[in-house]
Amino acid sequence: MSTPEKKTPQSRCDMCMYYDYDDETEQYVCVLDLDEDELEAFLSYQTQNCPYFRFYEEYKLVERQN
Repeated sequence: MSTPEKKTPQSRCDMCMYYDYDDETEQYVCVLDLDEDELEAFLSYQTQNCPYFRFYEEYKLVERQN
């Protein structure tokens, strides 16, 4: 009998508008300010999906600028 694996959150951070490259650390990070409770829940995998996820669509931004 195999043991069930712990499920990780179904995160789509790489498609999120809050996921940005940090030049100082040279890695991608979430730039959204979470309070302690929200951060704890997210890091302990208590949430299935990030409630703050917003799809980053670069073409929509360009469309608004024109």
